[in-house]
Amino acid sequence: MCGIFAYLNYQVPRTRKEIFETLVKGLQRLEYRGYDSAGIAVDGPNKTTTDINGNTICLIKKTGKVKALDEELYKKDTLDLDEKLNTHFGLAHTRWATHGEPSALNSHPHRSDKDNGNIVYINVICILYLPQINKGYEFESETDTEVIPKLIKYVYDNRENDSITFSTLVERVIQQLEGAFALVFKSRHYPGEAVSTRRGSPLLIGVRSEHELSTEHIPVQYNRYRCSQNKQKITRYTDDSEGERHCDRLQSCSLDFSHIGLHVFPVFLSAHSAIIEHTNKVLYLEDDDVAVVTKGELSIHRVNRQAGEDPVRAIQTLQMELQQIMKGNFDAFMQKEIFEQPESVVNTMRGRICFDSNKVVLGGLKDHLKEIKRCRRLIMIGCGTSFHAAVATRQILEELTELPVMVELASDFLDRNTPVFRDDVSFFISQSGETADTLMALRYCKNRGALTVGITNTVGSTICRETDCGVHINAGPEIGVASTKAYTSQFVALIMFGLMMSEDRLSLQERRLEIIKGLNVLPELIKQVLSLDLKIKAIANELYQQRSLLVMGRGFNYATCLEGALKIKEITYMHSEGILAGELKHGPLALIDTQMPVIMVIMRDACYVKCQNALQQVTARSGRPIIICCEDDSEMTKNAYQTIELPHTVDCLQGILSVIPLQLLSFHLAVLRGYDVSDGPLTMLNALFIAMIVVHNS
Repeated sequence: MCGIFAYLNYQVPRTRKEIFETLVKGLQRLEYRGYDSAGIAVDGPNKTTTDINGNTICLIKKTGKVKALDEELYKKDTLDLDEKLNTHFGLAHTRWATHGEPSALNSHPHRSDKDNGNIVYINVICILYLPQINKGYEFESETDTEVIPKLIKYVYDNRENDSITFSTLVERVIQQLEGAFALVFKSRHYPGEAVSTRRGSPLLIGVRSEHELSTEHIPVQYNRYRCSQNKQKITRYTDDSEGERHCDRLQSCSLDFSHIGLHVFPVFLSAHSAIIEHTNKVLYLEDDDVAVVTKGELSIHRVNRQAGEDPVRAIQTLQMELQQIMKGNFDAFMQKEIFEQPESVVNTMRGRICFDSNKVVLGGLKDHLKEIKRCRRLIMIGCGTSFHAAVATRQILEELTELPVMVELASDFLDRNTPVFRDDVSFFISQSGETADTLMALRYCKNRGALTVGITNTVGSTICRETDCGVHINAGPEIGVASTKAYTSQFVALIMFGLMMSEDRLSLQERRLEIIKGLNVLPELIKQVLSLDLKIKAIANELYQQRSLLVMGRGFNYATCLEGALKIKEITYMHSEGILAGELKHGPLALIDTQMPVIMVIMRDACYVKCQNALQQVTARSGRPIIICCEDDSEMTKNAYQTIELPHTVDCLQGILSVIPLQLLSFHLAVLRGYDVSDGPLTMLNALFIAMIVVHNS
């Protein structure tokens, strides 16, 4: 998974060695994300490349880990590490190969030409449409991302005059792009300037100052001009009907830090881990915002103002502490987050469930509750783990709300152009609040008049801002690539929604009370499950050399099988398949033999007898099932090759307990198979970008 970290110091003296250390430390904070190469772009000098102003850019890229890049930096004898730079903008990047194999040339950041005329620091997560750009420009890499630096070079070469600003070039470039992206630009033609922009990917600006800020809001500058094109090339932009470029200025158009010094740190997705030690003051950018730092002034630009658009960007405070993003005594963030689940589910419930009065209040939904109760149906939309959280709670939501519940994969939902009506309520579930397909589904439903509800873990994320209402799951920072505690917290949040919806239904009070009592003891039950870690590690020792693994269950535990199988393939690179046990005879049974590992989730619930039938089918084919079951279930013990016995709870909550052994199993399998547990595969491609700018006193 790609990660971005950049650093700008304006009128803050720093040696090149200090700049290197800052950039490398930023990348190391992002090492929980899988990657295969890294690179840094810094100001020269360079023996071969200079311009008329003496500005140079040195590009250093290396395959492998950040440590290898760090060692490479100090081999550059052309760079004076002790030289002090009052103003400098450096870029650093880790890359997970998606286009082009891992190599120094394919590593990021990319440049516009071999003479380093511009360097673009970029990551692209969707297919981009670009106009003709192969007019004599030589491409060095096999990556799709290199197209954008070539495009900005083309626009620069064809500018109408030399007074065109860096931000104007970027505005013109993004007019030509389709898809989702987050971009950070550096150029030797505009030394010391930083330009960032986004579309469909989050972009933050972090601010730190020892002096009180003059404002908590930054107005947006709107630049209205048209773009004319022909079939041959991108042409120059023409002025609007008033014959001049128009700028709407609201009070002060920028936040001026030139008198106190400026530091800039653009970073990537769960990049709070790289930024929180510098600041917790952040400003969230919207799609097509262009953030510019020039001579110590931070300003935000847009080409056009949309109807109903907020013309200012407010500075907000991140609720995160540095210790939250440290591994502590654990070997990996994933392991730490699995063991944090007793606390994370408490945080999800805190202040929302009163166990004395059995009352559940979700403040973010309270004002819309009547409208939700009048709806025709509930549509639950997510991707990956978030989709599984919806599957896990669908049955209990149908029972408690007495409404039909559709559960949709966001990408498939969009591909089908699914009918959505004004009396539908659509839930958008995402740990980050920035998942691309889920965001597009959100906008699709909003355009059709449905009430939109967000279920996210990230305050201020795009889904938080664009939905009509929602619930923060409060699971705390999830640094590991594989989502674990967010899944169980999403599970609990959706259960609480069902409890709130059924509060006034007399026929459901006994069921509600049973579930609330189960939630009350849930943290302690999770601790009991975590105490089985050594036993699960022993099972992993038997399985790690296998090529495939099947996970079976049904009813409330079908989602557990899907989520467990996802974790195994996501972390261990081992084929794993979650199977509905009721479908065993319709194909999957043919895979069962003595060599095929099978995990079955069989709990004492309404599907217990049906699961026993599936177990008989597996053993009849000489299968050796590992069974996740309730404590003291002698029937399961005598038919199983091995058992993992869990405490019993309410049927609709059992999936929270039964998924934890599979989370632990995936972690131990990955370690035994020799994989870096931080390296998640491309199932995390929808994780998007964040950039941050931090300002503090010199």
